[in-house]
Amino acid sequence: MLPFDDEKLPLFTVGQVAQILEVQQAFLRRLDEFGVVRPSRSSGGQRRYSRTEITIVRYVAQLADEGMTLAAIRRVLELEDQVRALQAERDALLTALAERDEILATLTSRRRPGPALLQGRRAGSPRLWIRGSTPEDGDESWDRPDAE
Repeated sequence: MLPFDDEKLPLFTVGQVAQILEVQQAFLRRLDEFGVVRPSRSSGGQRRYSRTEITIVRYVAQLADEGMTLAAIRRVLELEDQVRALQAERDALLTALAERDEILATLTSRRRPGPALLQGRRAGSPRLWIRGSTPEDGDESWDRPDAE
């Protein structure tokens, strides 16, 4: 992969981003000062923006053009991050529930006798022993498959 293929690699200077997005360099510096968009710094201390950060700055500029303050924009970005995190958590929980349901369905289908077996059982016929259960005292009608 080439360096410019990485969307998170900080390659662009303040001047380049200002020119690309047609915004003032001072606007980009204020975004950093207010903690709205915090670009990486080069070894010389210059701000360097990734393509991902440029996309965020473009979105922030649109919100600012609509009249939002930088504090409000920062809060919107924080809330959007929280929503993404909650959606990811929800998706993980839904996956876990689906896996649990599959396991329960498998276990339940192994435990329950089918309808044909239940219909063939008559009053007084022997009961099947299920692991973990015990026959009632004096009840001779329990068959324990592994007792033979």
